[in-house]
Amino acid sequence: MGQNAKGALFALLSFAVFSGHDVVVKLLGAHYSPFQIVFFSVLFSFPLVSLMLIRDTTPGHLRPVHPWWTALRTVAAVVTGLCAFYAFSKLPLAQTYAIIFAQPLLITVLAIPILGERVRLRRWIAVLVGLAGVLVVLRPGSTDMTLGHAAALVAASCGALSSIVVRKIGQEERSVVLLLYPMLTNFILMACALPFVYQPMPLPHLGGAGVMALLALTGSLVLILAYRAGEAVVVAPMQYSQLLGATLYGALIFDEWPDRMTLAGAVLIIGSGVYIVLREGRGRVSENTPVLRTRTRFETGTSLRIGPLLRTMRKREKSVE
Repeated sequence: MGQNAKGALFALLSFAVFSGHDVVVKLLGAHYSPFQIVFFSVLFSFPLVSLMLIRDTTPGHLRPVHPWWTALRTVAAVVTGLCAFYAFSKLPLAQTYAIIFAQPLLITVLAIPILGERVRLRRWIAVLVGLAGVLVVLRPGSTDMTLGHAAALVAASCGALSSIVVRKIGQEERSVVLLLYPMLTNFILMACALPFVYQPMPLPHLGGAGVMALLALTGSLVLILAYRAGEAVVVAPMQYSQLLGATLYGALIFDEWPDRMTLAGAVLIIGSGVYIVLREGRGRVSENTPVLRTRTRFETGTSLRIGPLLRTMRKREKSVE
């Protein structure tokens, strides 16, 4: 088996795990506020992530090199996680994914003012086609727009902002800073909100929150294996396989069947996103490859960042050599 094929298989496995994570979010969202779900997700993630960070031997401190960019990225990550969890709890899985998959389109747009990226006509056309797909999914005027739809749109927007900020400062900030600041902020803010929304959790639901954290970590680790095995241009498009998982899980567990308009809009969004990834993978088309370098799915502030960990591993391997 070739390395790219191996990377693609690892990526498919990783995103299948992430889909399972989102199913647990939806199951818990039927009973609890997203503030409570995010709080316990972070709480159970801390021990697992701490074990990973203990291995970080990079000298330095935890003060960010770019405090304002780090603060912006932290706020965006917290908002993304909260809105994504809310959207999953209120909307059909396939519809939520279709909207959040607009993130690569928004990354392409945000890369212009933040990274100085030059976007030419073909990528602009892809962005417009993808945004048209979002409108097809939402169908404004013919269907009722809910807070769940708004939350999914905000999650896509803030997730794109978080990713593009990481692309800007990621080479200079330590991976531990990029990981811990959103987690700590999430923990503090959700803990402050918890007394107003808390509902007692029986042991099975508490165990579900633990499983959710474990799935987030597992998905991230398998995705690292994918990017270490295959090229980014092969691995990145595999994230859209989550729509298939969402359709399957939605039908089997929640009796959710996506309608034709949702599927048609998803095809436009996914097609444009894949085109942008492939286009950025060609030499001299993009100086920053912002979508191609966004190696983590939408930001939640509770899971690992793939890019910084990959760089740390490569530095360690070079030092050993």
